[in-house]
Amino acid sequence: MNKNQVVMPGPNKDFYTKAHLVVAAIRVGEHQKSAPPSLDQVCRLISFSMEQGNFICHKLEEMGIIEIVEGSYGTRLFIRDHLKLEEITRDENDSRLENELKKFQESQKALTKKIRTLQAEQAEKKKNLFAEMEKKLKDELEKKLGR
Repeated sequence: MNKNQVVMPGPNKDFYTKAHLVVAAIRVGEHQKSAPPSLDQVCRLISFSMEQGNFICHKLEEMGIIEIVEGSYGTRLFIRDHLKLEEITRDENDSRLENELKKFQESQKALTKKIRTLQAEQAEKKKNLFAEMEKKLKDELEKKLGR
């Protein structure tokens, strides 16, 4: 490899790289819209899931790198101190982020499954209730008609 060649990180970027991407996306969003971007705009710009973007932004806010402000126009992202990005170690393994993201996605899947189960149970209860009401009405009708 030539010393002038630049090696781009693969799809499994570390937190340092992802943090730089988020801050750069905030800058680009500010430039394009002449206003601070939303989390959704930043995530779409750099092809991050909302969960991943939200997690990274909250970490960056804890570190004092960005500021997340909720206002009448929604939640907006501001760069507070971009120099603190260099305090993030480049060797940091991103497995913790991935694990947290996987846990969150699994809990969302479990919650969705539970909701579907509850909906199916409610539909069955409703069906049984209507069948029971129909039977009672038929019985009452037969009593009134003298059968």
